[in-house]
Amino acid sequence: MLIKSKDSRPVLVAGGGIGGLAAALSLSRLGYSVRVLEQAAEMGEIGAGIQLGPNAFSAFDALGVGEKARERSVYTEYLLMQDAVDDHTICHIPTQDAFIKRFGNPYAVIHRADVHQTLLDGAQESKLVDFRTSTRVEKIEQNANGVSVVDQNGVRHEGQALIGADGVKSVVRAHFVGDPHRVTGHVVYRAVVDKADFPQELQWNAAALWVGPHCHLVHYPLRAGEQYNVVVTFQSREQEEWGVKDGSSSEVQSYFAGVCDKARQLTLLPKSWRRWATADREPIAQWSFGRSTLLGDAAHPTTQYMAQGACMAMEDAVTLGECLKLSDGDFVQALDLYQKARVARTARIVLSSREMGRLYHAKGVERLVRNELWRGRSTDRFYDAMEWLYGWKLENCLSAIDQRTTYDAN
Repeated sequence: MLIKSKDSRPVLVAGGGIGGLAAALSLSRLGYSVRVLEQAAEMGEIGAGIQLGPNAFSAFDALGVGEKARERSVYTEYLLMQDAVDDHTICHIPTQDAFIKRFGNPYAVIHRADVHQTLLDGAQESKLVDFRTSTRVEKIEQNANGVSVVDQNGVRHEGQALIGADGVKSVVRAHFVGDPHRVTGHVVYRAVVDKADFPQELQWNAAALWVGPHCHLVHYPLRAGEQYNVVVTFQSREQEEWGVKDGSSSEVQSYFAGVCDKARQLTLLPKSWRRWATADREPIAQWSFGRSTLLGDAAHPTTQYMAQGACMAMEDAVTLGECLKLSDGDFVQALDLYQKARVARTARIVLSSREMGRLYHAKGVERLVRNELWRGRSTDRFYDAMEWLYGWKLENCLSAIDQRTTYDAN
């Protein structure tokens, strides 16, 4: 469906990451001209691997790039949680035929850069997306008819709306909300290891999680199994400041002294590390302001424990497009509907992620309780618990609006 807009001005998208590109692609598929303002000198993505639930593939399909995403993904056979203290299997969840039948799409892992490239390819093919690199948003002005953004060079960009997809340190959010971030105290080290250097006994086709006292590890294959993503997380002894810097193997080793040898060997693999001191923000009920809104990490920055950051950004973009259809291109109405459709779901991700981080890092009696939570649970019961998350698709992305309408009527 194309929306016949009488306004020829572009929709401005602050940020050229996964969320920004998904938004640009969603808008261009409706016929809007889009201008992406990216502060980096080139369009690209840093980081390592990410996990893709079935909801991510539903979003890829809605954005018209499902086939490209599938070609670049590695499909897992199961999800695995191991106790890193005694190498006990806490839960093993198959993700093949029965999983796909239940949720309509697979579970996969992929390099973050491949997700970005997939969305970039789609946006470039649309011919309606204009990319402005080395462009940092510094000032925002808005009235009833449009939005103006001034960049660091004093250049003014005029648009009919503004989508703030500029990440966890969003300038757009700072302008409209101005809320503080919340440093978690959890530090994440990420690295990619070649298959030849990865222990053969751990070359599982799985998203594998080792949970330990105040720490955990994650590993899974990337790029047709030729590489492995390795992520280690620990609760820091230091007072952390939000940011990224180079890390050290000696620091990592100091936090994993209490785990079994099979898990500990993972911490010895990477030749270089990047160190993320993580933060999130409290969920907010309003992130749309007239003709401006937030999307992805700018709207609902979260910790990594639900493996849903990129997935939520793409869901946001799809839902934004559907709200524009529903409002016949009225941006003020559409952006209000969009936040109503997304606030509760994304807040659940933020809050659930915090709780999962606590469960992963349990020690003592809490560790035993955590292990008992999933002992003996059937595959179908695991699937039932995942339904709220992985059952999202284009057809139900506006269900929260329908529910709110019902409640208001009552």
